[in-house]
Amino acid sequence: MRQALAAYRLRAAFSLKPVLALLTALAIGLASSGEAAAAKGKYAAIVVDANTGKTLFSANADQARYPASLTKMMTLYMVFERLASGKLKKSTQIPFSKHAASMAPTKLGVRAGGSASVETIIYSLVTRSANDSAAAVAEYIGGSEDGFARMMTTKARNLGMTNTIFRNASGLPNTAQHSTARDMAILGIALREHFPQYYPYFATRSFAYGRQRMANHNRLLGRIKGVDGIKTGYTRASGFNLVSSVGDGKRRIVAVVMGGQTGRARDNHMAELIRTYLPKASRGGGGGDLVAQAEPVEVAEVAEVVQPKVVKRASKAASKADMRIAQASAAPDADTVTELLQGGTEPNVQAYVEPAAKKAKEALAAIDPVRTSSTGAAPSGWSIQVASIPDEAKAKAKLVSTSKLAPKALKGSEAYTTPFEKDGTTYYRVRYGGFSSKTAAWNACEALKKKKVSCYAVLE
Repeated sequence: MRQALAAYRLRAAFSLKPVLALLTALAIGLASSGEAAAAKGKYAAIVVDANTGKTLFSANADQARYPASLTKMMTLYMVFERLASGKLKKSTQIPFSKHAASMAPTKLGVRAGGSASVETIIYSLVTRSANDSAAAVAEYIGGSEDGFARMMTTKARNLGMTNTIFRNASGLPNTAQHSTARDMAILGIALREHFPQYYPYFATRSFAYGRQRMANHNRLLGRIKGVDGIKTGYTRASGFNLVSSVGDGKRRIVAVVMGGQTGRARDNHMAELIRTYLPKASRGGGGGDLVAQAEPVEVAEVAEVVQPKVVKRASKAASKADMRIAQASAAPDADTVTELLQGGTEPNVQAYVEPAAKKAKEALAAIDPVRTSSTGAAPSGWSIQVASIPDEAKAKAKLVSTSKLAPKALKGSEAYTTPFEKDGTTYYRVRYGGFSSKTAAWNACEALKKKKVSCYAVLE
């Protein structure tokens, strides 16, 4: 499992023989009544060997689909990330705004002005798939649900989810929010690989909150041996979705079904995929290197620094400025920051607005614009090497600084580090790959040398 995400991000979709794909599509139902499992035009599925990243089964896996409450897998990823870093504690109280409390069911049911602990939020997301909890924790982390959604999309790109866009934290209907079965499988693998200490939450069968007992919507828990999560989802537009993680001894798979016509048909199809492909999964790792977890500075997190100071010190006349600061903290670019913070600011709060703009722009400048994963599997063709460093964090930092020095020369290339051993020490080659020819690689090197960056071309 530990190597799967790295291998999977780099693996192209696995193509089954046309006849097999056709038979599979025709046999999706598998329910005794013979009903079709898939809603028309919505079906997609994939099964991935979680030890190696190999695709064992694929059907429409790269076609855009509505994720519905599978979205909450990323919401939970963001929460787990902050628990692991110490930014949140399980006991941290999450306030519920009017917006969060107004979310459509299913929900935890906290009134506006109330709060719930982070652990309660986690349990409610895993079991009841509570939309109000998703919105509340999104606002707490991102300053607003929109800001949090941008953070989610950025994180998706860091993980290799190239065809996913998030617009909210819950998965409630939004035509601009979409993903793919393949991207959901990547996320499922990442949750287990990156947060094994929190992953057991997904196996929670039920959860008591006040007088309520919330049962997990994932009916395969306890029904199919080896299933330990992960998440269900449904909207009318998406159909019935399910991501499952399944283990049997050393074998482990992550399977995704999207667009089921009914919950039962979806579950039966998932069960059939598990029965068919779990025995075909490998018993060990694929030999690749661990994926390096990119840790970019999240622009929306500036709100955590800026807003409290403004709220405490500014007068009522500063309310509009506060809103602009909150929006600017989650802005996608420096021009938007400037635009949001211009005009209509009362003199008595100008002193707070200007530092807010500075902090927001500094955070934007600090974002790591390149993918800096250590995959051990370099892109094919010509690459250039700019350094060899016995420290992974410094190697990643070198990628970032070099990218900023010559963005035009490196445009379209893939930044990566790859480890090697020498005299008992692990070094990390700092490289950019994917150049179409030796000449193109050399030209990029020449541009870097003008910036006083040593460089040479290599053929992978």
